[in-house]
Amino acid sequence: MTPAEFEFLRDMLKTRSGLVLGEEKRYLLESRLMPVAREEGLESLGDLTKALMVGGAESLRTKVTQAMTINESFFYRDKTPFENFRDIMVPAMVESPRASTRKLRIWCAAASTGQEPYSLAIEIRELEERLRGWSIEIVGTDLSEEVLEKARAGLYSQFEVQRGLPIQLLVKYFQQTGSMWQIDSGVRSMVDYRHFNLLDDYTALGTFDIIFCRNVLIYFDTPTKQDMLARMAKRLQPDGYLVLGAAETVIGISGDFSPVADARGLYELTTATRSTAGSPAAPQTAPVPSTPAAPSTPTATSAPTVAAAGIAKPA
Repeated sequence: MTPAEFEFLRDMLKTRSGLVLGEEKRYLLESRLMPVAREEGLESLGDLTKALMVGGAESLRTKVTQAMTINESFFYRDKTPFENFRDIMVPAMVESPRASTRKLRIWCAAASTGQEPYSLAIEIRELEERLRGWSIEIVGTDLSEEVLEKARAGLYSQFEVQRGLPIQLLVKYFQQTGSMWQIDSGVRSMVDYRHFNLLDDYTALGTFDIIFCRNVLIYFDTPTKQDMLARMAKRLQPDGYLVLGAAETVIGISGDFSPVADARGLYELTTATRSTAGSPAAPQTAPVPSTPAAPSTPTATSAPTVAAAGIAKPA
C-alpha cells in the first residue's frame, strides 16, 4: 500500500466515521481490510483502495467503514462501570424526582456485539426488587449493521461468555445451543438495537438518564471528541450520568462534564450545563403496553418493564 493509498483510506474513514488512524495503526488496515478485499475478489489493499476511488463504490465504502469501526467487547468489561451503575447511578435515580414516573432511559453508544447493553440488562434484572414497576429503556447503537445482527441474536461462543461473565449469571440467563450460548429471550427484549453513526444528529434519539460511551472517544481527534461530548450533554437529563472508558477523560476537552468523586470513569453535568441539559425535549417513545407484545417479553410482574426505545437514522 502506497503512502497515497494510505492517506486516501485515512481521509475516507475520518470523513465517514470520525475514526483517526495514525501511522501506528496501519496494521489495522491489513488485519481488518484484507478479508474485505478477498471477499470482493481483490488481491491487495492497493486494489481495494483503487476500487474505493471509483464512482458507484458506496456499498464498498460502507463495508470498509464498518470493518474498521468494529470494536472488541466482552461481558462486564472493566467491572467498575457496572459497580458504579449498581451502587451510585441506580440509587440516585430511585431517589430522584423521576421516581414519581418510574422511567429510566439508557443509551449504550457503539454497542458493538451487545455485551455491554446485555450486561446492563442483567444488572437491572438482578436489581429487580429495587426497580420493580419501573419502565426501563436501553438503546444500543452502532455504525456496523453486522455486529448489530449478532447483538440482536444474543448468541455467543464459549470463549465469549467466559470473558468477564460470572458463571452464576451464565447459568441463570443463558441457554446452551450446541456449542454456543444464547442469552435469555427476556433479556434480549430489554435492548433495542439501532444502526447509528455518532457523527450524525443525536436529537432523534431523545434524551437519556444515563449514557455509556466507553472506549469510543480514544479513536477520535480532539475537535471530534469536543463535538460529541457537547451533543451528548444536550441529550442528557440534568441529573444524568455519562460513563467513559478507563483510558478516557473529559478533562481539558469538555466544560460540560465534571468527574464524580471516587467513581472512576463516571461524569455528571456541570452546574452551568445543567440549566440547558435535556432540552429541547425530543418526543419520547410510546407508553409501555400493559401486556407483553410478544412471547419473548418477560411476563413476571416483578420484573422491570422494558419499552422499545430510540429512533436512529442510518449512517
